[in-house]
Amino acid sequence: MKSRFRASIKQSVIVGLTTVVLSACTSISELDDNIKNIDLPINWQTNQKTMPVESNWLTQLDNKQVQQLVKSALAANHQLKIQAFSVEIQKQQLIVSGSSLWPSLDLSVRSGRSKNNSLATISNSSSIDLDLSYELDLWGKLSAADQQANLTYMAAQANFEQSKQQLVVDVVTTWFSVIEAEKLLTLYESRVKNSQQNLDIIESGYNSGLSEALDVYLTRNELNNELTRVSEQKSSKKRLIRKLERLVGDYPKGELLVAAQLPLLTSDIPLGLPSELISRKPNLIARWYQLLAKDAGLAYAHKQRFPSLSLTASLGDSARNIDDLLSGSSLAWSLLGNISAPLFNAGRLAANEEKARLALKQEEQLYLDTLYNAFAGVENAINEEESLKSSYQSMLAAQENAKVAATLSFEQYQSGLVNYTTVLDAQTRSFDAQTTLIKLKNRLIANRIQLHLALGGDFSAPTQTFATSTDTKAQ
Repeated sequence: MKSRFRASIKQSVIVGLTTVVLSACTSISELDDNIKNIDLPINWQTNQKTMPVESNWLTQLDNKQVQQLVKSALAANHQLKIQAFSVEIQKQQLIVSGSSLWPSLDLSVRSGRSKNNSLATISNSSSIDLDLSYELDLWGKLSAADQQANLTYMAAQANFEQSKQQLVVDVVTTWFSVIEAEKLLTLYESRVKNSQQNLDIIESGYNSGLSEALDVYLTRNELNNELTRVSEQKSSKKRLIRKLERLVGDYPKGELLVAAQLPLLTSDIPLGLPSELISRKPNLIARWYQLLAKDAGLAYAHKQRFPSLSLTASLGDSARNIDDLLSGSSLAWSLLGNISAPLFNAGRLAANEEKARLALKQEEQLYLDTLYNAFAGVENAINEEESLKSSYQSMLAAQENAKVAATLSFEQYQSGLVNYTTVLDAQTRSFDAQTTLIKLKNRLIANRIQLHLALGGDFSAPTQTFATSTDTKAQ
């Protein structure tokens, strides 16, 4: 009866251990299959161009200054350096994590001297020990931790690449903003000159009795407004230059000279396919690696609940004098195997596993959110480009009409056909049209650059220059 009971107990233990081994060795990945097979559109909603995305958009800008500024920013930008150090820290963490898969070997040497007061003797003691320990990765727990560290490091590298692309975009768009600010400043200064000429003419007419006092005051007010606008624009330009200097890692002196034109973009950008965005855009790649890292973290948390088996070996010797160590007379060694299993921990390990599972599900939603935001960024940039191109052509015609109207209104005022408020209104319309045209050109450029970024296009390979228009009317 007892032998049957013992046999039954033995069989239950074997079945239990077998179940533990099988459940531990079985993959517990809980990554949603729908995440791996997302139903993506065949093409972008507002454009049918499916040519591969060009990973060379920066070299399309045929300007040595902006190329040098980008080079300086990549080498000296402080924020980028901070992130580069974070990547290196994660790389060292990867080494730390991988070391657990290997045995550890420790050497210790001790030497001491003691006095026995009762016997009035002094004795020496020395010892040396060499300890080897190794945890067997039976369930793949250590491998899961190492895999999580690997994926986290890969995510850090992808995020760093995204930061580089964002930095280049920031440098180039700020550089164009400085050019825009200079164009607007030139326009505002020409407005000051024009207002001063108008004031001289009207004051001369007033002194001759041909103009009214009201016209003089209106013209003086207009001149003061233009002088204020020039002062504000100079300050705005300085701020943009300082921003650009900080991006390239320089002290913000506000003294950087930028001399270039705003190109009018006429070429279309190859958009590729929506499905290609996942494997091309760095921040999506980073988010995917982070998702896989969370999955590996769940596997590690699950396998923490299973027994761990470790082996330890030691070799040591002790003697009165250091010179006598390793003489062989007192050399000792030991080899031990240790197995430990969690029995009761008040639900701590189960809670850690559930935390890892919830973190994985949270990361799935973060990945989907990042993915669809990336698609939205591309779609919005495509729509914006079409809208800006249409607005630019309309405003180009409006500018010409406004210039003619401003000239005619002043001629009619001098002939006494209209009052001066009509002149001011016409000049304001002309000024607004010219200002809007400059800003539209820069918005087109900025949107194009953002579209390159949204598509995951890189900035390093050589290619031909931008297809642009040199319409001097739009300068």
